[in-house]
Amino acid sequence: MMLISAGTIVLDGRICRPGWIEIEGARISACGTGTAPRRPDIDLPDGIVVPGFVDMHVHGGGGASYSDGTVAAIEESARFHLGHGTTTTVASLVTAAPEDLLRTVALLADRVGGGTLAGIHLEGPWLSPARRGAHAENQLRDPDRAEIDALLAAGRGGIRMVTIAPEVPGAAAAIERLKDANVVVAVGHTDATYEQTRAAIEAGATVGTHVFNAMRPLHHREPGPALALLEDPRVTVELIADGVHIHPALLRDLVRRTGSERIALVTDAMAAAGTPDGRYRLGPVDVTVTCGVAHVTGTSTIAGSTATMDAMFRAAVAAAGTDLDAALTAAVRMTSANPARALGLGEVGVLRAGMRADLVALDADLGLIGVVHGGRLVSPAPLGRNGFEAAVH
Repeated sequence: MMLISAGTIVLDGRICRPGWIEIEGARISACGTGTAPRRPDIDLPDGIVVPGFVDMHVHGGGGASYSDGTVAAIEESARFHLGHGTTTTVASLVTAAPEDLLRTVALLADRVGGGTLAGIHLEGPWLSPARRGAHAENQLRDPDRAEIDALLAAGRGGIRMVTIAPEVPGAAAAIERLKDANVVVAVGHTDATYEQTRAAIEAGATVGTHVFNAMRPLHHREPGPALALLEDPRVTVELIADGVHIHPALLRDLVRRTGSERIALVTDAMAAAGTPDGRYRLGPVDVTVTCGVAHVTGTSTIAGSTATMDAMFRAAVAAAGTDLDAALTAAVRMTSANPARALGLGEVGVLRAGMRADLVALDADLGLIGVVHGGRLVSPAPLGRNGFEAAVH
């Protein structure tokens, strides 16, 4: 058993000052507002405790990538992001040759449900060549029932989400097949019209993959996919709030107009997250990182990000207004509750009794000071403030 007390805790979507959480094993056994029922094991009088972050779109970090297809790369990617508060992650795979994709899906499937990995996201190969971004053009292909069935079989229930361009031949049948397999369908990397996107939503697509990025831009005579995704209340909208993929002013406006209930902030991070500038790979594609911004080598095409979810949380608070309580609850929705709901993950995303004990401790400036994952204390950097150092060691 472990009892954590903090000056501010976001419990089940409400601000508690002070608040406390009791953890037994891997789960939250009790929580509440006011004085803790006994002397806490960790006391954070100036700290802020929020649910562990849920990143539904991430390719790698710490120098490794999920597409590398090795156990070491999977573990390093997950470990790096856990150290930045991502207690639940979906491993995103880029477009690859059929045999390579099958092999990597099978490898990841063995690890879904253990540690932080909640599932696999196929971001390709069924994408628009015109909006492919950092995906290898020579490996893009139209959806094929046999390949979809083979990937689903290799994933053994671990494929949680698939991004598809609704205008490619065979997309409608693919969406239906994926829905039947309880896979979340996302619209992205698409040159679809407004009407084609609407049709995909009606067919069952419920997520917009990094909206505005790698899709037909908004136009006053042809609104394209972004508006169709933003206006439909059934759709969760991914945004990469790193200041590179979208302008902070756009995020502020979307939070104000659309509301924080439908936005899921994602990192779309690749291997270079947390590492120096230099040359990397994103699947089969060469990537160059300069000043923390990743581009396909020799081009201006953005190739994922180098962001982390604790940075996404700070961006969310900044975008959500000057009322700190409202901003904190909105940020929790955008970085934890919304992505968990979009993926159908019922045990994470909020802090309440019975949920998995995943939480992040922040200082008054929203700097990360500690992480608890499944009731286990994690030792991220920087560590050593507000009681976590003694608790971990």
